[in-house]
Amino acid sequence: MTQRRRRSLALLTSGVLALPLLAGCGAGEDDGGPAAAGQDIATTARDRVVDGGVLRWAVDNLPDTLNTFQADADAATGRIAGAVLPQLFVMDAKGRPVVNPDYLEKAEVTEREPKQVVLYKLNQQAVWSDGREIGAADFVAQWRALNGKDSAYWTARNAGYERIEKIERGKTDLEVKVTFAKPYADWRSLFSPLYPKQVTGTPEAFNEGARGALKVTAGPFNLGAVDKKTGTVALTRNARWWGRPAKLDTLVLTAVPRAERPAALAAGRLDMAEIDRAGADRIALALRDGGRASGAKGAHGPGTSVTAARATLSWAVAYGQDESKAAAEQETRRKDAEAVRKYADEQAALRTFTVRKSLEPAYTQLAMNGSTGPLADERVRRAVARALDRKALAEIVLKPLGLPAKPVGSHLALAGQRAYADNSDALGGQDTQAAQALLADAGWRQGGKLTVPLGTKAGPESDKTAGQDDGKTPSGPGTGNDGLYIVGQDDGKAGDAKAPARAAGDHDGSDGDHEEDLPEGRLPDGEIVDADASAPEAREGRLFPAPAPAPFAAAQETTLLGQAQAQARARAREEAGTEDQAQDDGKRGPTLAGEEGEDDKEPAKASPAPAKQAHTSGSVLAKDGKPLTLRFVLPSGPGSEALRAVGERISQMLRKLGVNTELTKVADDSFFKDHIASGQYDLALYSWPATAYPATDARPIFAKPEPAADGSLLVEQNYTRVGTDHIDQLFDQAVGELDEDQSRELMRKADARIWAAAGSVPLYQRPELVAVKPNLVNAGAFGLGAPRFQDIGWKKAAPAKGDEKKK
Repeated sequence: MTQRRRRSLALLTSGVLALPLLAGCGAGEDDGGPAAAGQDIATTARDRVVDGGVLRWAVDNLPDTLNTFQADADAATGRIAGAVLPQLFVMDAKGRPVVNPDYLEKAEVTEREPKQVVLYKLNQQAVWSDGREIGAADFVAQWRALNGKDSAYWTARNAGYERIEKIERGKTDLEVKVTFAKPYADWRSLFSPLYPKQVTGTPEAFNEGARGALKVTAGPFNLGAVDKKTGTVALTRNARWWGRPAKLDTLVLTAVPRAERPAALAAGRLDMAEIDRAGADRIALALRDGGRASGAKGAHGPGTSVTAARATLSWAVAYGQDESKAAAEQETRRKDAEAVRKYADEQAALRTFTVRKSLEPAYTQLAMNGSTGPLADERVRRAVARALDRKALAEIVLKPLGLPAKPVGSHLALAGQRAYADNSDALGGQDTQAAQALLADAGWRQGGKLTVPLGTKAGPESDKTAGQDDGKTPSGPGTGNDGLYIVGQDDGKAGDAKAPARAAGDHDGSDGDHEEDLPEGRLPDGEIVDADASAPEAREGRLFPAPAPAPFAAAQETTLLGQAQAQARARAREEAGTEDQAQDDGKRGPTLAGEEGEDDKEPAKASPAPAKQAHTSGSVLAKDGKPLTLRFVLPSGPGSEALRAVGERISQMLRKLGVNTELTKVADDSFFKDHIASGQYDLALYSWPATAYPATDARPIFAKPEPAADGSLLVEQNYTRVGTDHIDQLFDQAVGELDEDQSRELMRKADARIWAAAGSVPLYQRPELVAVKPNLVNAGAFGLGAPRFQDIGWKKAAPAKGDEKKK
């Protein structure tokens, strides 16, 4: 195998750019204020937790590696490492690193001059599962593997380790002395997790040995069987564990995609699973409908949108004279009935779960690509940012869940962490007039002449984009002319191939204007209300219990298109100065000799073709003959509904400024790779995790891109491509500042500069929804904190009243 090139740690998971190894913030009590939301884990004293039992906990997939320092490590890798390997510092409930007494008596900086020295005093009982004491040899092996000097190690990053000069034994075997060549403020981030020297001692063991197995561990659990067939990883109680023993006998991590988790919970395959909004809604409905019998048809789920007319027609076809159609419809009815029964049974089982809620250690942002196009101008980026009502955007996602919807005020930390401070004033809050002034200063004007169609981008893809201008109002997705962003509109649905293209202005976004003309099961904004009617098999000729209104909708669309074109021609004539145009039944007569205008001795003229008229941008801003159109890229898969809703609201906010947005949905697997990382977007929504160590972990996200030898940009993880030398300098100063208060102040200054540069706008902290059995305790929505695996377990049953009296 060839050596792997070190690469960015950003990984896409449901719109989240996940950074392995990023943790929560520094120690302290007052700075950063309270966390936006606390943990929801049913905290219970250990003496009230059963000794024993099994917990089945969902993960997205089995990890490709068990080595958290490799590029393909993921969340499952980190969860396993947290349970089976030493974590010298762990995150408390406010996302601040604290000493883990299971491994350390203390760790502190003992010298600053002439060089920084950190002394670790290990717990004298701490041993590896093979009986060997944890000691300096393990620290040395990990440092040599991660300091970047030996390219034979396939490491994802070496941040901090490259600053170490030497590691040696202290006065006793329980002391480890680390001397730094350059001061390092984030020294607490190192050696968590700590691997045994058997893993880090050689490139072969590091690269391949720890990918599928960990023979030596040192946590409350050991790594048991990894079963790829069943998609499970078993963690078993560590008999050599010196701390408080794990309450559970076994912790089984089970790979289940998020969309399948409600069904897996109902089937008894899972006891705890992080779920999305749809899954939480199902559990809420199940609890609300608690009295309904299993298998009974409810007010939601499959079949609930079937009208009496559709049901009657379905019955008529199923028992009609056409035997082939009858057989097909009977099979369809059987499958539908089975789906209803299955859904009802699942709902009955989901009543045994509850949903615990908090806010994840991650925030969602609006990213603006500042490398090319209109957003290369800082004034345009600032205008876009100041058009946003960030609280309203946060409320779209968080308010329905009963979670606090306060916008995030920092790029570098979250509320509760010591580095947190709301620095958004460096950019300014929502101010439409200020945004308009910034755009005007950048040369963007309303009503400007266009040399390209309105739908054309003003950025680097302007030669690839074509559109139509009605001379007054913008067109294209997200402008309001065609309603909300329609999920699936570009999927080539059957029946759409022959339909004429939708004209700009054929729908003004108001609800219900043409609801009777829409395909059954679809609202005017495109929301599918009958998933069965929109399924692929339905579009491939399945017989519906009612006539499909698609032909009527297509005819109506054609009529509307003709009306829109006629209106566009009329406006074009008005702008060209033509007056008193003869009209008869919608047809325009030519100007005749002898009529008004004959004194100029001009020959009769036919009406000019609209394509040759001088187009204007109307209410949309324009500059240099091009409209201000921004390509807004969003993931299209399940679980991204909240992002799409926020994206549409942002488009509405920008529309008020005269900024046209072109909402583009892309497949989840190409969203990051083909668009964000490659810079093929103007606007995008994705999330970053919080970090306890922003001077180290956030620097590559905001570092100024540097030109490469081939002319491309080296962006590290800065996918907005916006950065400054000053921001870089502040990061460099902060990471080398050993005065913690001063280091945090430097980070706050850097954050203010990041706000001012307007490459990205933090919006809201992501919701964390976890379905659990009610009697599972010390587990659930952990928020900014880390799980304490040994305390997780099943709550003891309450003693009977008679037993209490006897006591």
